[in-house]
Amino acid sequence: MTKHDQKLKRIAIQGGFGAFHELAAHHYFEGEEIEIMPRDTFRDMMKSLKERQVDYAIMAIENSLAGSILPNYSLIKGSKMKIIGEIYIRIKQNLVALPGQKIEDIQEVFSHPMAILQCQDFFDQYPKIKLIESLDTALSAKEIRDNNLSRIGAIASTQAAKNFDLDILAGGIETNKMNYTRFLLLKEENGEELPLEGVNKTSIQFAVSHKSGSLTKVLSVLSYYDQNLTKIQSMPIVGKEWEYQFYVDLMFDDLNWHKKAIEAIRPFTSELEILGIYIKGKSIIET
Repeated sequence: MTKHDQKLKRIAIQGGFGAFHELAAHHYFEGEEIEIMPRDTFRDMMKSLKERQVDYAIMAIENSLAGSILPNYSLIKGSKMKIIGEIYIRIKQNLVALPGQKIEDIQEVFSHPMAILQCQDFFDQYPKIKLIESLDTALSAKEIRDNNLSRIGAIASTQAAKNFDLDILAGGIETNKMNYTRFLLLKEENGEELPLEGVNKTSIQFAVSHKSGSLTKVLSVLSYYDQNLTKIQSMPIVGKEWEYQFYVDLMFDDLNWHKKAIEAIRPFTSELEILGIYIKGKSIIET
C-alpha cells in the first residue's frame, strides 16, 4: 500500500501490548491513528479479521534466526485474507523481571518459543534457569507484574519492560544481532480493488504433481520471466503421502510481465493461489 485512508484503523495483533507485533503495527502505520486490538493466538487474530472486528491484522511469518512460522502459512491459505504489505523489525530481546532482582535470583524464565530459541546461547551461561514456553513475550512480562512474581523472568521487548515497570536484567540477549522478524499486513479480500501502485513483490502458493522435474519446470518459467525468487517454503499436503505444496515470494519490476509469469506457470501447478501483491517492506532497527 502506498497510501492509507485517514480514519482510525483497528489493528489485530497476536500477543499483548508491548509485543513486537504492536511495534510492527506502529512502524507500518507511522504517523497514522491506529487502535491496537490484542489477541491471544494467531487463529484468534484471523477470526477477528474475518468477523470484521478489526480492519487489518499484523502477522509474524518468519524470523532470520528461527525460520518460518509454518502454521501461519496454513492460516492464510484458503482464507479471504490477502497480504497487502510487510515490514521487517530488528528484534532486540531482553531478560526482564521485577525491580531489585539480579540474574542470580531468577529460577524460571517465560516467553514465546521463538524468543527462547533466539536467546538460547545467552541462557546456556545460566544452566540453573528453567526456560518455559508461553503464548507471548509481552504477556509473559505482564504476568510477572500482575502477580508480583519474584524469581521469575521473561524475555520481552524494551517497550514491554516500560509498560509493566520491570527491570531489564540483561539487554540485547538475542544470539544474532541481525535478528529480524518479517511481519505481514493482512486485509480481507472483499471485492474492492487493492491499490497496486508501486507494487514489486508477491506471495503465491501452489502444488505440483508428484513427478520428477515438476518443481524445476515452474522455477525455470519464473526465471525466464525475470521473476526474482526471494523465498521458497515447502509444506506437506495433508492426506497425500510425500507430496508438497510450496509458498513462494517473488520480486519483479513490471507488474504486467509478472502477471504473464503467473499465467505461464499455471499449467504446471495445481491449487495456485495469489496470497498477495504488495510493496517490499522496509527494515526497522528497534532499540
